[in-house]
Amino acid sequence: MDDMRLALLLNAVSPAVGGVLVRGEKGTAKSTAVRALAAVLPPVAVVAGCRFGCDPAAPDPDCPDGPHLTDSPAPQRPARLVELPVGASEDRLVGSLDIERALTEGVKSFEPGLLAAAHRGVLYVDEVNLLHDHLVDLLLDAAALGRAYVEREGVSVQHAARFLLVGTMNPEEGELRPQLLDRFGLTVEVAAPREPELRAEVVRRRFAADADPAGFSARWDVEETALADRIAEARERLPRVVLGDDALRQVTAVCAAFEVDGLRADIVTARAAIAHAAWSGRETVTEDDVRVAARLALPHRRRRNPFDAPGLDPDTLEQALDDARPEEPEDDPTPPEGDGGGRPEETGESAGETPPGREGTGSDADSTEAPPSAGDPVPPRGEADDTDGDTALPVPAPERAAVDPGEAFRARRLEVPGIGEGVAGRRSKARSDRGRVVGSRRPEGAVTRLHLVDTVVAAAPHQRARGRSGPGLRLQKEDLRQATLEGREGNLVLFVVDASGSMGSADRMAAVKGAVLSLLVDAYQRRDKVGLVTFRGSGAELALPPTWSVEAAAARLTGLPTGGRSPVAAGLLRAHETLRVEAVRDPRRRPLLVLVTDGRATGARGVDHLGEARRAAGLLRAAGTAGVVVDCEAGHVRLGLAGDLGAHLGARTLRLDELGAEQLVRTVKDAA
Repeated sequence: MDDMRLALLLNAVSPAVGGVLVRGEKGTAKSTAVRALAAVLPPVAVVAGCRFGCDPAAPDPDCPDGPHLTDSPAPQRPARLVELPVGASEDRLVGSLDIERALTEGVKSFEPGLLAAAHRGVLYVDEVNLLHDHLVDLLLDAAALGRAYVEREGVSVQHAARFLLVGTMNPEEGELRPQLLDRFGLTVEVAAPREPELRAEVVRRRFAADADPAGFSARWDVEETALADRIAEARERLPRVVLGDDALRQVTAVCAAFEVDGLRADIVTARAAIAHAAWSGRETVTEDDVRVAARLALPHRRRRNPFDAPGLDPDTLEQALDDARPEEPEDDPTPPEGDGGGRPEETGESAGETPPGREGTGSDADSTEAPPSAGDPVPPRGEADDTDGDTALPVPAPERAAVDPGEAFRARRLEVPGIGEGVAGRRSKARSDRGRVVGSRRPEGAVTRLHLVDTVVAAAPHQRARGRSGPGLRLQKEDLRQATLEGREGNLVLFVVDASGSMGSADRMAAVKGAVLSLLVDAYQRRDKVGLVTFRGSGAELALPPTWSVEAAAARLTGLPTGGRSPVAAGLLRAHETLRVEAVRDPRRRPLLVLVTDGRATGARGVDHLGEARRAAGLLRAAGTAGVVVDCEAGHVRLGLAGDLGAHLGARTLRLDELGAEQLVRTVKDAA
């Protein structure tokens, strides 16, 4: 909590730091802390009547409401906290141009968006990890440039948009892409306190606020005023803070030590160190300022793959600071004559003697171990007695220890056939608000993306009737055509993984897990939701309900044990039920079923398990579920049972070694 408070305050002192991303579990007061920030920000003077909040001391020359006179009235108002909903449209964020009036009346009519409302205030995005990628791109571009640009069919508007950007997210619901994560200046992790007394105090204050909101706020007026004054003083001090060469070398040494990509980390860390010095009342950046800034600016920039958790090793940080610390002049190391110099033979210690007070630290002490107890952990795999899988044992069969996934690779793109209408993503084709133009239609409301050619074609036959006698085109509202765009959508990728004993050796299961892990990385990059169904023994389970968190799916997959019979039908039926429920919750998101199995359906005697699996596959096919079967069968003799399931499912069947993107390229070249 202290780090979150400090990160917010540093951005309040210097918005150039680049904003704050607050990560934490649900119920940790992330939103409460952010909303409280606006109350301690200094009030701002604005040009009277300006919808864009221009500063009267330096009005924006490109302001759509301008030009502003230098002697315009300048009332003061509190700094605004503007919230961006997850489901907001692009026009709601950046503003909208009335294309109809621009073309038919020649009037440039612009309606400001949330970026204009947040100018010189705070823009808050709750659950920023669920915001559409293109909106996050627009948001972070505006935050970096300090301006918002709106362009529609040759009509362009721009205005100032400088704000303190704060995003909150729960990592369990999915991560931000690394490119977007890097654009946030600072990142902090928050968790609920574990001390009972501190938790009790939180409950007391909540009850007090609910009972008397006005009285509770009045109790903290003095502290809030003092905090606001300190922020204002730090802002006034900020331009005078000096970042010396020694401190700058420490900043760059720390960034190099943690092997962060690019130079944005160095710039942000330096800005945060300057802001911390101003906040602390200093006009020179010190080593402590660099240490604090690095702790807030670097953890989220160290991730090397989507499943790495943000973090910073404090020992590495201290070592980097120490290595970059300016060297102080050393005294002459040569001891004066007559001085012992500290050598062992001169201090009475021989090479074989143990100095006083260090007895018991040698190998004899280390070799003494307590006997193992009943609570000791099970020995690692390979040290325990192995059990033959064919030995007659009660059902269900014993589990085999989970094996680690094999080496991951760049996976080929698996798509849902047809054209969808889901949310923006990077997997399957879909009608969307972004992408290439594939046609036009009559607009149902305001025109947001004009198809210029089709608009001209629609207006051309009516020019004489409308009295046109010279150059120029006479347009009317009924001539306008909305462009139809085709882009990509995100899907629900439901993995159905065979974890039975028929999957064979540990090496084979490691390869299977590595392949599924590769597909999970691909789903992360394509902004898909993912789910995981596993089947083995006597049934199937939904190991992970559909979620945005591919990290959770990777963790469940890594810890997945194997063994027992192979109830393929149970796995497919559980998948069918999962997709039925998810279709009600998220009807626009088309599913993609990925069945990973060798197709050997087994179970109790006297039951046609293969027939049941075929019927379950047919049920999914009848529901219109798109699927891919990954055939894990190995060996020289192949039964082709997975391919048979794929035929009943109406899905493509790929061998395990055909999932790589490189293999797809080779296949295309061979076919050519």
